[in-house]
Amino acid sequence: MEQTNESWRILIVEDDERLAELTREYLESNGLTVTVEGNGSVAVDRIREEQPDLVVLDLMLPGEDGLSICRRVRPAYNGPIIMLTARTDDLDQVLGLEMGADDYISKPVKPRVLLARIRAMLRRITDAAGANGDDASGEEPVRLQFNDLVVDRSMREAWLNDQSIDLTSAEFDLLWLLASNAGRVLSREEIFTALRGIEYDGQDRSIDVRVSRIRPKIGDDPIHPRRIKTVRSKGYLFVKEA
Repeated sequence: MEQTNESWRILIVEDDERLAELTREYLESNGLTVTVEGNGSVAVDRIREEQPDLVVLDLMLPGEDGLSICRRVRPAYNGPIIMLTARTDDLDQVLGLEMGADDYISKPVKPRVLLARIRAMLRRITDAAGANGDDASGEEPVRLQFNDLVVDRSMREAWLNDQSIDLTSAEFDLLWLLASNAGRVLSREEIFTALRGIEYDGQDRSIDVRVSRIRPKIGDDPIHPRRIKTVRSKGYLFVKEA
């Protein structure tokens, strides 16, 4: 059964009660089901137990900060995590991605921007759930294999030498995008627009961070990659026969 907006469950982890409540009201007015947690220490157990469809996670929290929470829940939670960071702190943004966050938004957060990012991520999950039906029509394949590497869009999983690869939602999306365009250089602009639905500003490092995380997971050499190559001044190339 196709999941509707009304059934999407969002957990906001934010200690600013007024901000959290205003955000909750705005998201619920747009058809989402939202709960709020203000304590970082409690958030870890809630994410693991409740398995929300998406988590909005503030970086600075009492009890435990967002980076630590993200790192600790990742082994047991595969859903998207949007991290809220300081306006100009690039280091926080990069660390958040390295800990397993799927996206980040700088504070102060505009509710309509947050809603757009949430919808974009949930839309990708919905699209993936319908991948098997697409395959029956003979359009885009749902499973790609490159020697010992297998990537399956319908299951949103990948395997290396028959061993499951631990990928975040955003890492899988990027891997699938690159793999499904194997043999063609994708620019950062193309990747950014496809994955985040907004124009690339020339400064964002999220794509580079994710590529660096994916490479060792798929057996690629981080120093001299053979599977996902960086093409200088152009973008990234997924090699069919690495």
